[in-house]
Amino acid sequence: MGMTITEKILARAAGRPSVRAGDNVWVQADLLMTHDVCGPGTIGIFQQEFGAKARVWDREKVVLTPDHYIFTADAKCHRNVDLCRQFAAEQGLPYFYDPGTPSYSGVCHVTLPQKGHCRPGEVVFGTDSHTCTYGAFGAFSTGIGNTDAAFVMGTGKLLLKVPASMRFRVDGEMPRGVMGKDVILRLIGEIGFDGATYRAMEFVGAAIRALPMSERMTLCNMAIEAGAKNGIIAADETTFAYVRARSAKPYRCFGSDADAEYCADYRFDASEFVPYVALPHAPDNLAAASACGHLRIDRAYIGSCTGGKTEDFVAAATLLNGRRVQVETFLVPATTEVAADLERVHVAGKSLKRIFHEAGCLEPAPPSCAACLGGPMDTFGRTHASETVISTTNRNFPGRMGSKSSSVILASPLTTAASAVTGRVTDPREFL
Repeated sequence: MGMTITEKILARAAGRPSVRAGDNVWVQADLLMTHDVCGPGTIGIFQQEFGAKARVWDREKVVLTPDHYIFTADAKCHRNVDLCRQFAAEQGLPYFYDPGTPSYSGVCHVTLPQKGHCRPGEVVFGTDSHTCTYGAFGAFSTGIGNTDAAFVMGTGKLLLKVPASMRFRVDGEMPRGVMGKDVILRLIGEIGFDGATYRAMEFVGAAIRALPMSERMTLCNMAIEAGAKNGIIAADETTFAYVRARSAKPYRCFGSDADAEYCADYRFDASEFVPYVALPHAPDNLAAASACGHLRIDRAYIGSCTGGKTEDFVAAATLLNGRRVQVETFLVPATTEVAADLERVHVAGKSLKRIFHEAGCLEPAPPSCAACLGGPMDTFGRTHASETVISTTNRNFPGRMGSKSSSVILASPLTTAASAVTGRVTDPREFL
């Protein structure tokens, strides 16, 4: 019996010829990421268990990316960043993306790929559930808690149970108006928010291979919204081109064997997909956008690791060009690189920023996670009581973007932009 791509990567990292689902193995990490929310806790446990003067196992393989609560007056948030900054200085960490300095980047899940930290075949751990984003590069990437992260920080290793794999084959050609966000919402709606608990979601098929890296990242990012341990897409020429432009480090690619064992196998025809939304208050509360035109919205939000990439803003700008929004529309680029692209990338002869300005959107906020995780009271774009926001973010649980009595509808950048124009949930194909 052959192995899946997830099993092959973990076997390599464990120094074993093979592993099977359910095996408990010690794996060697290739990268550890933490940020301002979980970093202080991880650092505290590391120093408690390994010693106040202990050194991390490999300075080149620890990345610190403050991003969640950056642009705020909250003193406790500032203290978290200060603790990360102090630790980075003490350890001499070369990859600390320091807020308030030219090295600051933004949202970790877009920063790591853009800065060349993601490569096929590697094992990546991060103190954030959406660390599964990097599976888009053919890597095993998963979120872990502070205690596990502290152990990795000190040893470079972690005891891990090999997850069983589920295969999601999406063939055919995606219709106009359908984005990667629609694909993952459809898959989560099929299996439920716990349908892939502690399993690997492996995405294959012609429609998947046709996606650019930005859309693959959205797909793998939200594997956790089905409870998955990791999401993964085998590397191909699209992957190689992206990585080659950002990293010269060697890597080893893996692919699933033809006789690999899967605990579930799903097949979809992409041509049957439509723009979808996830209604409050769960990512699996699936509905076609065209069936939700009666639902009014108070705000629209374009940003986060699933909606704040350059390609996400290009999609939104394509629809908003020549139109005006009817509700407050927030723009939060994921990183400083994306923020710069709002000026230098053009659609129909106009910069993205100009299109958004002419459409009546709010001025772009500084790059960060912003309202995606609610945050302090002064978080940009935080939703308020009884408001309904349509958002390109990845979670819509009560209180996720602010008030617990507000409602969050998840959608693609195209659907979010179309809804901002009408003030109601709108299928973007009405304008395309």
